[in-house]
Amino acid sequence: MPNEKRRWRRWWQTDSFEGKLRRRGALALLVLVLVLVLVLVLVFVFFHGARRETHGQPWLEFSGENALAHVRALVDLGPRPPDSAAIKKARAYLRKNLEKFGWQVEEQAFTDETPRGKVAFVNLIAHWPNEPRNGQRFLLCSHYDTKTFDSITFVGANDGGSSTGALLEMARVIGLHPDLAARVDLVFFDGEEAYENFTATDGLYGSRYFADQIRQSKTQKRYRGGILWDMMGDRDLTITLSTDSPEQLTRDIFTAADALNARNHFTYFNNDILDDQTPLNKIGIPTIDLIDFDYPPWHTAEDTMDKLSAESLQTVGAVTAYYLAEMAFR
Repeated sequence: MPNEKRRWRRWWQTDSFEGKLRRRGALALLVLVLVLVLVLVLVFVFFHGARRETHGQPWLEFSGENALAHVRALVDLGPRPPDSAAIKKARAYLRKNLEKFGWQVEEQAFTDETPRGKVAFVNLIAHWPNEPRNGQRFLLCSHYDTKTFDSITFVGANDGGSSTGALLEMARVIGLHPDLAARVDLVFFDGEEAYENFTATDGLYGSRYFADQIRQSKTQKRYRGGILWDMMGDRDLTITLSTDSPEQLTRDIFTAADALNARNHFTYFNNDILDDQTPLNKIGIPTIDLIDFDYPPWHTAEDTMDKLSAESLQTVGAVTAYYLAEMAFR
């Protein structure tokens, strides 16, 4: 080994023409390797940054006022129980606006047995045109029906109205960022409300059917996860997360809320919440329910527009948009 070291030093230190060429060649090779490494690093940083930048900052574009205007338009139709004239008008309003914002709309129609006999339901599913066939997508959902009451006029400003109006506004905002829109499916569930009491066969009609179609086609892996909006317009906003919410989604939503100084509006409920996220979680699509369940006018005639605020819709919409752009596909 000592002889090898001496030979190496003699080669490197020799002043012969051949030695100089060797030294210069070694130095040139070293410089070339360093340059190639630097180029690869710069290419990675450029394309990684460009990919993230294409999602933009949609949380700055979401308008609570726009969302509230959509809610008002829906509430003006009156009660919107499944298979009613009013819900058909609501569906036409949703389709018209979704298509105006650039989305393709699919109607998922089905009938199901209820305590009031067979009822026709229609889920609306909005896809961005030319969305990639490969690659996972994300679900953003709301229910657009109102509970059936015989004794009161229930317009569901918060329960059914607030989340649906906000989802229309989110459709506009995400549509401004086609690369993000191509990875998000918007779903408007029909028949969330139970006719009597929530059971395995009463309530969540639309989400149960939607989830069952995914299960039968074995396409659960197509979705990274989902966010359900429900009752999110209360002036005194406190989003109460169900105790069985998916852990990673919960951490990320809290992080997004922190980033927008809105963490004080997000906390835990003291129990599980049965809602349209339940069938999705059951088939393996982790889905979180952003709902303010501390809402005294729930399922009363007092669930009206004066209980809502654009600021509350803005808060939930912005936090969700931040999550989708910055965290959902990392």
